Amino acid sequence: MSDSVSIIGKNTSNNLLRRDVRFLGHILGEVLVHQGGNGLLTIVEQIREMSKTLRAGFTPELFAEFKSTINNLAPEIRHQVIRAFAVYFQLINIAEQNHRIRRKRDYERTAGENVQPGSIENVVRELKSLNIPSAEVKDILQGISLELVMTAHPTEASRRAVLDIHKRIANDVMELDNPSLTFREREQLREKLLGEVITLWQTDELRDRKPTVIDEVRNGLYFFDQTLFDVLPQVYQELERCLDKYYPDEDWHVPTFLKFGSWIGGDRDGNPSVTSDITWEALTLHRRLAVYKYEQQLRELMQHMSFSRNIVEVTQELLDSIERDRNQIDLHTDDVWRNEMEPYRIKVKYMIEKIHHAGNPNIPASRKYNGPDEFMEDLRIIERSLRNHYADFIADSYIEKLVRQVELFGFHLATLDIRQHSKEHENAMTEILAKMSIVADYGKLPEEEKIRLLTDLLNDPRPITSPYLTYTESTQECLDVYRVVKKAQQEFGRSCVSSYLISMTQGASDLLEVLVFGKEAGLYVHEADGSNTCTLQSVPLFETIDDLHAAPEIMTTLFNIPAYRNSLNSTNQLQEIMLGYSDSNKDGGVITANYELRVALRCITAAAKKAGVKLKFFHGRGGALGRGGMPLNRSILAQPADTIGGGIKITEQGEVLSSRYSMKGIAYRSLEQATSAMITGALAARSQRVDDAEQAWDDIMEGISSKAQQKYQDLIFRDPDFLTFFKESTPLQEFGELNIGSRPSKRKNSDRFEDLRAIPWVFAWTQSRYLLPAWYAAGTGLYSYYQDNPEHLQVMKDMYQNWSFFQSLIDNLQMALAKSDLLIAKEYGSMIKDQAVAERIFGLIQEEYRKTSELILEITGQQDILDNVPVIQESIRLRNPYVDPLSYMQVQLLAELRELREKGEDDAILLREVLLTINGIAAGLRNTG
Repeated sequence: MSDSVSIIGKNTSNNLLRRDVRFLGHILGEVLVHQGGNGLLTIVEQIREMSKTLRAGFTPELFAEFKSTINNLAPEIRHQVIRAFAVYFQLINIAEQNHRIRRKRDYERTAGENVQPGSIENVVRELKSLNIPSAEVKDILQGISLELVMTAHPTEASRRAVLDIHKRIANDVMELDNPSLTFREREQLREKLLGEVITLWQTDELRDRKPTVIDEVRNGLYFFDQTLFDVLPQVYQELERCLDKYYPDEDWHVPTFLKFGSWIGGDRDGNPSVTSDITWEALTLHRRLAVYKYEQQLRELMQHMSFSRNIVEVTQELLDSIERDRNQIDLHTDDVWRNEMEPYRIKVKYMIEKIHHAGNPNIPASRKYNGPDEFMEDLRIIERSLRNHYADFIADSYIEKLVRQVELFGFHLATLDIRQHSKEHENAMTEILAKMSIVADYGKLPEEEKIRLLTDLLNDPRPITSPYLTYTESTQECLDVYRVVKKAQQEFGRSCVSSYLISMTQGASDLLEVLVFGKEAGLYVHEADGSNTCTLQSVPLFETIDDLHAAPEIMTTLFNIPAYRNSLNSTNQLQEIMLGYSDSNKDGGVITANYELRVALRCITAAAKKAGVKLKFFHGRGGALGRGGMPLNRSILAQPADTIGGGIKITEQGEVLSSRYSMKGIAYRSLEQATSAMITGALAARSQRVDDAEQAWDDIMEGISSKAQQKYQDLIFRDPDFLTFFKESTPLQEFGELNIGSRPSKRKNSDRFEDLRAIPWVFAWTQSRYLLPAWYAAGTGLYSYYQDNPEHLQVMKDMYQNWSFFQSLIDNLQMALAKSDLLIAKEYGSMIKDQAVAERIFGLIQEEYRKTSELILEITGQQDILDNVPVIQESIRLRNPYVDPLSYMQVQLLAELRELREKGEDDAILLREVLLTINGIAAGLRNTG
């Protein structure tokens, strides 16, 4: 690929990106020749040029020749051509990620007194310019909270081995910017990169088996190990630096407002592989990594602790602590620091020994750290002594960083959330209560009776389970989860698990059931004096449109139950509530999901405020546009400002983890922008007032949403042929064979649409280039208000210019429309057996696409979709011709594979090629699922 595309705009500031893309393209071309001969490179170039020409100016003759060339590829060549385009996108993605880091560095180097928009300094300077006093700034920082929760949702199509190669290539490409490299060093760097790309070419990008849950836990921990353990403290350091700069009269130590959590190993909804034993193993792995990272930090600290008592005076407190360690710990001869005049190194040696044995049950308590507080106290002793002899730089640079890491990660590394489907709890409760002769069939009780019974059980100190009774495997596992949580809180600290999420919450009883089970394990204790202690909060997950409508009433019911309300005492009357973006979108379409989520946020907040309860909303966003995906800072600013007061949690799913957190520079920028957005949102909430215009716009959106939902559900739920169209014209059937996640793609062994998970729903539409969940029915909804009325159009233009919710919605629609390609999508329709069905439904989709595109251009005043972000517009425009060949090959391969399978035959090589196209298209389109 010598004449490589530049995935960028034509701005001269992007010369280095063009250089990198061209450089990597040349290297890939060499690899193709090296691995497949000149013939391979020639055919790849021929297909690439034809695809580009078709995009520049479509002609039926060239299109026929293009398809003929692809369809007539010999299988052994076709396999290599697919991989060539897929690897190319991997290299381009690396170049783009590197360029993001480069642009930030360039900005900081050339900006002078200017500060980068979205940066921490920018928002702190804004606070100062608005004359916000330091006391109010402290209050804002005390009130904000953002937790980013890693999940094992299977949308990361790349193997860890491939991501490791990507990282090495990225580091080498970044080194090209080093101006001090000699000619020979540049040649050596090129040779090294050639070797890495050959390694990438010769590494199987497909997994040979599904990852286990523990594999997924380790994959999540990779990001803590490689980036987050160091990057998170840097965000805090930068915020404190800026506060010191603009508010120099204050002593700043920012409270812990930004941290990471995880679902991986705790999310058992629809995944039978996540057992209580797996949850315990996940928590153990968390602690093991945390302890390992602290030991690493202490060994590095040793290098900077050469302060001698011959020159400085250390504190008696430090010397006393060393003496205590000597009396309790017998170090191996090789581990003893012999220079008695270097007390810090003596102390750190003992600290290394104690951190090394943390969590080891075979080591006496006096010889190890039994919790993060003990470790923190030793760090503070060192810090106070360093400051005593004016070694403040070392204290600030090394000790404060370690202190911040302990505050952030403790010995549990990340809080693990537990999640289970509400029906599982109901089934277990039904069995338990029947065995104890409390009620014959709990599951059939009306909701009011369930609430009354569960409330009585919470107030009754007697247990409802017995060690002398035998339960079914599923019920026993349900009980074991709570016992593991109790054991974990005792072993790893209460912060290791604090939330129990309930999927498909549809009534107050769903939350009360979790509290009753928690009571059995000692997680909810009703004291004799009437007080309650609760260390595991029931967290409802409202997912469907109907569930969102019911949510305020459900929460009001709960807040009025004393036994439940008292459980919030342990969280200072803070209730966590999760909202699902994926299922609400799948249920009602993109317009309705976004509007209903906004309404639910407001209504639930009002209900909680009336009850005197603070809320922390947990936003279950996916990576794809059809699952609420957007940049982290935008997802924060998209929330109504008055709904972020108790804090925000956001899921970070699938490929989002590697795209945001595999490189330190990008991880830092993402978290910096998130911090800026949180402070901006908190400031807006303090001065917020809803004006008449926004209230009127909300009324307009209600009508738009209603019409959009009707249009969406007319096709998805009420068209009898739609499910056939979807299954036969997308790679849905083959998605489950990609081995990218431990969890099944369906909640049940069922072909019902309702049981299909949102991830394969979105992933399949993305692969077939429709991206239907991200835009369908939007045009009909918007037009229902417009109705060719110029005054109504002007109102929508005002909404776009002055209402962040509407602007975000329209811009996400633009992104989806730009990534869609109905010409290619129509090719997938050729696989539908009943072509009358294919043509009819495709016609509906095509008409809606046209209507949506035209109306968005009217609202935005643009000539073309994405004119508002030309860099992304150009990136998509230039990527598309390189994704196109993979799409056409995928259609051909799917048709051949399915024809074989209908005869009861199979072809492992053909399946492999299908899966390779899925990987390649995912790399080309980026936010896939």
